[in-house]
Amino acid sequence: FDYTLTTLFVNMAMERLDFLPASRVKELLQPKKLIDVIEDALILFSKREGVQQPVRSTVSVQQHNGFFGVMPAYVEAAGCMGAKLVGFYADNAAKGLDSHHAIIALFEPTTGFPMVMMDGEVITTLRTAAASAVAVKHLSNTSAKILCILGSGVQARSHARMLVLAREFQEIRVWGRSEDNLKKCVDDITVIVGSSIRVTACLVLSEAVCGADVVVTVTLATEPVLLGKWVKAGALICSVGACRPNWREIDDDVMHNAWVVVDTREGAMKESGDILLSKADIYAELGEIAANTKKLPAFSQEKKFIVFKSLGMAIEDVISAKLVYDLSKQ
Repeated sequence: FDYTLTTLFVNMAMERLDFLPASRVKELLQPKKLIDVIEDALILFSKREGVQQPVRSTVSVQQHNGFFGVMPAYVEAAGCMGAKLVGFYADNAAKGLDSHHAIIALFEPTTGFPMVMMDGEVITTLRTAAASAVAVKHLSNTSAKILCILGSGVQARSHARMLVLAREFQEIRVWGRSEDNLKKCVDDITVIVGSSIRVTACLVLSEAVCGADVVVTVTLATEPVLLGKWVKAGALICSVGACRPNWREIDDDVMHNAWVVVDTREGAMKESGDILLSKADIYAELGEIAANTKKLPAFSQEKKFIVFKSLGMAIEDVISAKLVYDLSKQ
């Protein structure tokens, strides 16, 4: 075996390693196909077959109110292996920057050769919303008409884009702390979803939430912004923010009166302040529901809501990146 020749090939591969920028990733990602891929990823993960994914490792950057995470995964069935490197900085909004910045690296699983690197911000934004779309597909009322989005950042826009593919919403209500940001977000969402869906700005939280069939929380809150007294019985809440064990978006009234579904039990028990601080029980992973290996019980006086707690998983990033890579080669 010629190790010199192998080394030469590795060096050539490294010198020619492609980088796909955000514009190219955005161009290649197809929303409907991404939702299907994420649903498959969630099912694969919950089966725990041919999937290796540790809970993300994070480094706190306290001086700048941020943290840096490493998220590796190997998915045998999908033939992909890689990792996402991501920074989360809560104060970035005040600087006119997104809170998340990331890159994703894919490796050839049979040899470990690097295949490609790509921007991870677009994938993070869209795969998170795609996971919520899977939750809406399997957990929300099929007649859901009113979508409420709490937050006016990039995730608000991506969730509007993806969730209208899962249900035929007639109205989208958006709440945000900044009136200027809220107006711009509503204008953007109106363009994204088209004129057939009414998009309204809400400056009062309770007015945005009351009567909504699906409520999405995509905020940077560290204390609850969603109160159970506002939430319609039978509603689905997709909780996307509060990704640290001491942060919350949702109050105890919601958490104690909901069937709680998560993307990953291990991640939720390490990272979700909404679950840890409320001491709420986890009923199932979304992959179990999507695979029909576990069914949600009926609503009752004690369980009036469904909460999907989304923390994001490396398998979602790696499989999404593989989809982008494959499309780039067509």
